[in-house]
Amino acid sequence: MISDGIDDEEKWLSSGIAGLQQNAFYMHRALDSNNVKDALKYSAQMLSELRTSKLSPHKYYALYMRAFDELRKLELFFHEETRRGCSIIELYELVQHAGNILPRLYLLCTVGCVYIKSKEAPAKDILKDLVEMCRGIQHPLRGLFLRSYLSQVSKDKLPDIGSEYEGDADTVADAVEFVLQNFTEMNKLWVRMQYQGPAREKERREKERSELRDLVGKNLHVLSQIEGVDLDMYKDTVLPRVLEQVVNCKDELAQFYLMDCIIQVFPDEYHLQTLDTLLGACPQLQPSVDIKSVLSSLMERLSNYAATSPEVLPDFLQVDAFSKLNTAIGKIIEAQADMPILAVVTLYSSLLTFTLHVHPDRFDYADQVLGSCVKKLSIVGKLDDSKAAKQIVALLSAPLDKYNDVITALKLSNYPCVMEYLDYETNKVMAKIIIQSIMKNETHICTGDKVEALFELIKGLIEGTNGTVPDEDEEDFKEEQNAVARLIQMLHNDDPEEMFKIIDVVRKHILTGGVKRLSFTVPPLVFSSLKLIRRLQNQDAENPGDETEGTPKKIFQLLNQLIEALANVPAPELALRLYLQCAEAANDSDLEPVACEFFTQAYILYEEEISDSREQVTALYLIIGTLQRMHVFGVENRDTLTHKATGYSAKLLKKPDQCRAVYACSHLFWADDQDGARDGERVLLCLKRALKIANAAQQMANATRGCGGSVMLFIEILNKYLYFFEKGNNQITVNTIQDLMELITTEMQNENATNDPAAEAFFASTLRYIQFQKQKGGAVSEKYEPVKA
Repeated sequence: MISDGIDDEEKWLSSGIAGLQQNAFYMHRALDSNNVKDALKYSAQMLSELRTSKLSPHKYYALYMRAFDELRKLELFFHEETRRGCSIIELYELVQHAGNILPRLYLLCTVGCVYIKSKEAPAKDILKDLVEMCRGIQHPLRGLFLRSYLSQVSKDKLPDIGSEYEGDADTVADAVEFVLQNFTEMNKLWVRMQYQGPAREKERREKERSELRDLVGKNLHVLSQIEGVDLDMYKDTVLPRVLEQVVNCKDELAQFYLMDCIIQVFPDEYHLQTLDTLLGACPQLQPSVDIKSVLSSLMERLSNYAATSPEVLPDFLQVDAFSKLNTAIGKIIEAQADMPILAVVTLYSSLLTFTLHVHPDRFDYADQVLGSCVKKLSIVGKLDDSKAAKQIVALLSAPLDKYNDVITALKLSNYPCVMEYLDYETNKVMAKIIIQSIMKNETHICTGDKVEALFELIKGLIEGTNGTVPDEDEEDFKEEQNAVARLIQMLHNDDPEEMFKIIDVVRKHILTGGVKRLSFTVPPLVFSSLKLIRRLQNQDAENPGDETEGTPKKIFQLLNQLIEALANVPAPELALRLYLQCAEAANDSDLEPVACEFFTQAYILYEEEISDSREQVTALYLIIGTLQRMHVFGVENRDTLTHKATGYSAKLLKKPDQCRAVYACSHLFWADDQDGARDGERVLLCLKRALKIANAAQQMANATRGCGGSVMLFIEILNKYLYFFEKGNNQITVNTIQDLMELITTEMQNENATNDPAAEAFFASTLRYIQFQKQKGGAVSEKYEPVKA
């Protein structure tokens, strides 16, 4: 049925266009022969096609535009005729004899424009006559297009200041009166369309009316272009008359569109100076009008005006714009008790943006807006409307975007209160925006109190919901926690005491964040603490008598508590690494008991938590490497820890891993610095044990695969022998090295040996190194001379 209606419309439109074109053809013939009488006859018949009531606004517009093009040609003809001596007054009278009123009025408007151009009568009189005559068409659609035509052809002929049609008297008032009268009549026709036809077609009529709205709005645009409309005339005449029509029409669509038109077409300066009048009309609009969009649009324009023209800021203060807007919004929200929370938040968001642009230094204004928002949110509770939540994010982002400084936002007491009403997911979004702002602007947050306030704001990323992490995308979770980790690294204060407070605040927050987050948040805090310890060491070296609240011992106690929390994750490998880092820091601080405790905790983790063989190997190398650098331990503690490390090495699952770990332990008995402990015998013992394990691995290869295993382990051990030989370990003799080289050569030449190009290249490189050392000269050369390579 709808399809049939569309097809019928197409037929009616085609028929109308055909009739219009046919009569236009005859009109052109009459114009070419200068036959005025026939030209008027055929033009009237052509315009009769516009009398149809069968077309929708969209189709009618297509027909109207064709007629409009033909009327422009007719207007040019009339203009030429008057230049050739034809009386324009007679022509103006002649067109009024057309049989039908619609063609008659189109022709009258066309000739009227030529009449104004001729200047044989005042423009204001002709315009007044035309606008009055157009009342003869009361059909909404036909009347709208007729008056739109009048507005279009007369807009450049208004008696404005500086115009060639300007008269002697108060002509600007006449021009304004003409446009206002035409606007009023057009709006009445437009509103009347809503009430024609059955109720079931209401949506269709609203759609059609929406398509026609620009015809009405163009009048306001014409008004804004009149040069003579200054602020006083706008304030005293134009705005009151327009608002009167807007309020009295009592039509939702018309009121919303026309209010928006007023805001968009007239200058910002006029809006600022007439705020009372404009805001006073808002409560008189229909309750269903989208007032939030209207006021948001107004505040956006005023905000941009203030931002682009700083010199006008005193005008905003003079008219007390903030107070007026704030009061108006409060009254509207109070009057519309059922206003959706989205609309409320949008209004306050626009008001806050306005405040930040106009009064950037008045934090009390910004906080007042946020407080009003909190008051409304307290009635609603947690937001479950995603659009409203997004608008809250926009509201809270405004101060960050304006000041580029989170610290300024922290000064707003109601800022965190607004965040309380966000749901978990949106709270996280806002927290990420805050962190991104800090990163982007490199904001320096340097006191414990500010860090406390900041972490309260971003607790959605730190604490989750009651300390637990809901189901969420793993990649998103990692990205969020990495952002928190980067934030922790940025927190800094040159004063050690204040820095300790910052660390303590962060510790309290992250320990409530659930075990899943700790592996992301604990490491950066540990390293920030270690950085502080090293600063304290330097400070103690420069000022031995100074005492601060955050002493190394207290910081180490805090670190121990932090790393212990990782055991619940569980993240034993990470915890072990951090324990060893702390042990090194304690070593640098000459705190032997503390360093010993950290090593003990690392050993406990190794024994009880790390079971995977590859992870054991990695952990053992870390332990050996760290222990080798320690100088704070006494003989007893060092022997205990070293013995444990060598014991772990011998218990690894795979023989090659055992061998490498054991020969690595040899470094524990030979300190690089001259003051360190050096025990050549125990070094040799480790290397012999490694060699024994390498032999056992070779035998296992023979037993299981029927061929010899790789000699790579022997070559690695040979390189360790050479290292300690060069370092002056007297227990490593030339004979020992020579025997090992011969063993390797024999194994490689064995017919059952496994072909291993990497081992062969390594051995060849080792032999070249020995030759190089021989040729080097000096004590090293003498030492290597007996070695036969």
